[in-house]
Amino acid sequence: MGKAKPLPVQGISRILVRGTNWIGDVVMTLPALAAIRRTLPGSYICVLAKPWVADLYKLSPDADEVLIYRSPGVHQGLLGKLALAGEIRQRGFDLAILLQNAIEAAIIAKMAGIPLRAGYKTDGRGLLLTHPVSRPKQLLAVHQTKYYLEMLKGLGFPAEAAPVALNLPSSCQRRAEEILNSLGVLPEEKVVGMAVGAAYGPAKKWFPERFAEVADRLHEDFGIRVILLGSLEDRRQTGEVSGHARSRPIDLAGRTTLSEAIGLIARCRLFISNDSGLMHISGALGVPTLAVFGSTNPRTTSPLGERSEVIYHQVECSPCLKKVCPADFRCMDVITADEVYQGARRMLLSSGSLLEKGLR
Repeated sequence: MGKAKPLPVQGISRILVRGTNWIGDVVMTLPALAAIRRTLPGSYICVLAKPWVADLYKLSPDADEVLIYRSPGVHQGLLGKLALAGEIRQRGFDLAILLQNAIEAAIIAKMAGIPLRAGYKTDGRGLLLTHPVSRPKQLLAVHQTKYYLEMLKGLGFPAEAAPVALNLPSSCQRRAEEILNSLGVLPEEKVVGMAVGAAYGPAKKWFPERFAEVADRLHEDFGIRVILLGSLEDRRQTGEVSGHARSRPIDLAGRTTLSEAIGLIARCRLFISNDSGLMHISGALGVPTLAVFGSTNPRTTSPLGERSEVIYHQVECSPCLKKVCPADFRCMDVITADEVYQGARRMLLSSGSLLEKGLR
């Protein structure tokens, strides 16, 4: 779709990739990172990323290094950007591929003296790029994984979609078991995870009392332990779910690092989530993932993975992409607890690893 002059791949040995800033976006850039690796297999790939997503990029087999962009922090403001550009300059990169769309990414790459700079010519940064790629409007309607791959295609890369790969170290898995053991969950116990919050805004959040009903029915029918995961900002939502639930879900929101949360998700037999960053991680890990969508568009941001499913009813005002619902929240209200429970039950049983226990 987007076009640019092809990159001269001969002689490129060191690549800086400016990663995206949100967990879900990071997961959806991983196929593009893999495409860079396939095109230039002998190159050294360094990802520039914010601290809160760095652990996720470190799990990618296609990243040789993750350089932390500490803003807020030491890289904040003009002097901080100059310092960061100096750190990057010392590494001698031949090419910068800017997956992030902001002009700031292009300014830093230019200040760092990277000779080849490629990315979508958004945010007024076209003149700062040696290989700007046009972004047709129709690209905003495709899945975000394709959005990033199309940029690489515009640069002449053979960038076909591929399964997302995350290398989960054994230390991450051991840490997850340590956390669960400290909470009284034995290694043989079945665990289902839930992400009941969403960073973008309340319009993406299904009702806490319905999450609680699903948690209770899973516990009653399968003897499953439910864990609630999320950030510190999700504590109000997870607290409401716990308050409504009889089965006492384990609330870990804001109590884990990203690396620990990833390990805990990998331990789950099923992950039930709003449209959120943790939803994308679950799908990428190959964990059966049931995603509840309302205000956002599953066509562009549905979870990856062959074992992922979406519950979505397109009412007349959805997807609106608003942070706060200006009407009656009908896109979420139409999704019942029974619909989500039945979807979860079917996914658990289809895995072949669970037996029904007194199902009614």
